[in-house]
Amino acid sequence: MQTLYPWIVLVHVLAAFAFALAHGGSALVAFRIRREREPERIAALLDLSNWSLGMTYASVLVLVVAGVAAGIMGRWFGQAWIWAAIGVLVAVSVAMLAYAAPYYQRVRQALGQAGRARGPMPEPASAVELAALLDSRRPEGIAAIGGVGLALILWLMVLKPF
Repeated sequence: MQTLYPWIVLVHVLAAFAFALAHGGSALVAFRIRREREPERIAALLDLSNWSLGMTYASVLVLVVAGVAAGIMGRWFGQAWIWAAIGVLVAVSVAMLAYAAPYYQRVRQALGQAGRARGPMPEPASAVELAALLDSRRPEGIAAIGGVGLALILWLMVLKPF
């Protein structure tokens, strides 16, 4: 069983790279749409970001399963660092859902798309209203939450400070 441990860790790290690749597409879109003013281009970029979510969620699933397996095999669950890393992952996930998702829902609605909301299609916003929404500093906040969270998790996993 112990001989599988390095392979499980490898799968965990590969899933982390897959997550960074998939979610990186969404992160780049967050900054790119701010410079766009054509609704069709903004919608296409948001569709690209939305498309990458399938790989993002699949890689997170593999990442968590392999991480838990490695934690059990390595007997890490008796140490605080792994619980702190799990806590950071949960906190960042909740923060992203609460801070990022509503913003992109509003952008979709401003484009006249329903997005994840049910009901009739909303009326598209005026060019001025759309520009005001896109000029938000929200992408920087989203990047800060994700970047700090990733750095904390890496610090905890690599240095195992406690």
